[in-house]
Amino acid sequence: MSIAKEIAPHLPYLRRFARALCGSQPSGDAYVVAMLEALVADPSGFPRDIDPRIGLYKTFLKLWSSASVDAAAPVVELSRAPAERNLEALTPRPRQAFLLRTVEGFPLDDVARIMDITAADASTLIQTAGQEIAEQVATEVLIIEDEPIIALDIETMVEELGHTVTGVARTQREAIALVAKKRPGLVLADIQLADGSSGLDAVNEILSTIDVPVIFITAYPERLLTGDRPEPAFLITKPFQPEAVKAAISQALFFDRRAGRKAA
Repeated sequence: MSIAKEIAPHLPYLRRFARALCGSQPSGDAYVVAMLEALVADPSGFPRDIDPRIGLYKTFLKLWSSASVDAAAPVVELSRAPAERNLEALTPRPRQAFLLRTVEGFPLDDVARIMDITAADASTLIQTAGQEIAEQVATEVLIIEDEPIIALDIETMVEELGHTVTGVARTQREAIALVAKKRPGLVLADIQLADGSSGLDAVNEILSTIDVPVIFITAYPERLLTGDRPEPAFLITKPFQPEAVKAAISQALFFDRRAGRKAA
């Protein structure tokens, strides 16, 4: 199969990545066009010994890192989401790793292949991005978790990212009471709580009064796969890896349209 046919299905997603990486549509498109022109001139520059999608992003990043491409005159984008504006503040390598992992959905090993680094280095870059993100979107976090040791672990991870914990709720009633005292900018919630109450019900009640991103951390993910509100946009299964929780926190805040505004 020709290179053109192999990469064609992935080009729309590469344009998305290029726009986020470069900070604007014209600049991102200019780099994609430059990469395609380079491949037409020299097809041998495309790696044929790896998956075409990985090869496409690898080829793009090689060009992006080594060449300056002239784009059309910048267009003022008044409607850009905070996440798009915040991307510009991330240093280049962490930004690449963060976008490849969270936006494009590449596994960590593939992020490493695309960037020509080790998986450990890729993980470090993603964590660095999380720390840089926290500096931009630091917020107050409510933890709904009935297991004290797990709650302490989550609290430590939240604070390591630069956020503040408003409180830890062990029941639905405690969660609602804490929200009434201090509006959080993010909620981390288990489903099964200490008194038999439901973290899902607690989240539903919270979302009926405020608009806030939610991350579910649970041993019962199947209970969230019913199609009912709230949809599990961010779902972590217990037992969890600390890196997964930190990445989800950074992603939830960074790509939420309320990101960048500290909770009142």
